[in-house]
Amino acid sequence: MTRIDYLLARRLLARIGLVLGVLLGLFALAQSLDAGRMRSLNETGGVWLVITGVVSVAARIVLGTLPVPVVIGTILAVLDLQARRELTVIKATGLSIWRVLRAPVLLALIGGALVSGLIEPAVVNYIKTLPIPSSAPPGSGGVLWMEQTGADGAYVLTAERALQKGSMLEGVTVFLSSTPGRDRIEAPSATLELGAWVLEEAIRYQPNLPPEGLGTFKLDTATSAGDMQVRFTQPRDLNLMELWAAWQARIADPTTRDAVLTSMIRQLVLPALLAGAVLIGFAFASGYRRTNRQGVAVLYGVVLGFVVYVVTELASQAGLAGVLDPTFAAAGPAFVAIVIGLTVLLFKEDGRT
Repeated sequence: MTRIDYLLARRLLARIGLVLGVLLGLFALAQSLDAGRMRSLNETGGVWLVITGVVSVAARIVLGTLPVPVVIGTILAVLDLQARRELTVIKATGLSIWRVLRAPVLLALIGGALVSGLIEPAVVNYIKTLPIPSSAPPGSGGVLWMEQTGADGAYVLTAERALQKGSMLEGVTVFLSSTPGRDRIEAPSATLELGAWVLEEAIRYQPNLPPEGLGTFKLDTATSAGDMQVRFTQPRDLNLMELWAAWQARIADPTTRDAVLTSMIRQLVLPALLAGAVLIGFAFASGYRRTNRQGVAVLYGVVLGFVVYVVTELASQAGLAGVLDPTFAAAGPAFVAIVIGLTVLLFKEDGRT
């Protein structure tokens, strides 16, 4: 890398870091208003846990909106170069805009890989250790209810507690809806094996008949270990390795499978999405300016960042819900961002805009 590349990289890192710092502070302030969470953290670990907890949750939100600060930070960096006439001097040396973009795009690719592979998993794993009460219990009244199907027919399984990411249940009751008498089976525990729930010390209750001890009883099911793992954790809260493990567990539910695949591909294409955000920032701010008035360009940056975020979130939500193909939903926004940035830059280099 040349001195020009180092200059562009430093300026880009400084401005994106500034935007990230501002957003982190705003989100941390919003998180600190949750009195219940603050009290729980303070009772467990004191002020230090409160600070780290608030910052980590805010960092998780900022990482979820990363294309926005990258677009805004890139525009601010380019406008700073314009104000100092450094970009004009760089172009006067004969370097094309494509040569100028080499270091920023490479930086975006490396930064995206670090975020998806190291930074975001570390933040998510730390948040999981925080003593924050769950706002979404797995079932009504804290009881887990699941509709199951298998070779034995349809049935409803309920459990008081779930252990080992849902592969082991305690306080199990099974309602056999496919039987004429709507029989009921109760067991202290149930373990999910390949294609079946194994109930220990099961007792079957039938109308007008005495209870029947079944001992160890197997119920066929289409639910896999991956289904149960994702059921107790939102796919977007899993890191790349956990998503891959859930995918390898052969998730049976189509909606859950689409959600896991969408989240996994989204993390894999994050470097390309950030590269597209950098291209958009340069495309709308690298033109020659006779004055240092930057208000309109900054406004463009905010609007563009918002548009990129909305498109990315809409596509991701559609993929998570199974409405769009997961590959298209996760990789589509990155492709669109790169195409928009390259198209605008090509028009500018051609002298038409």
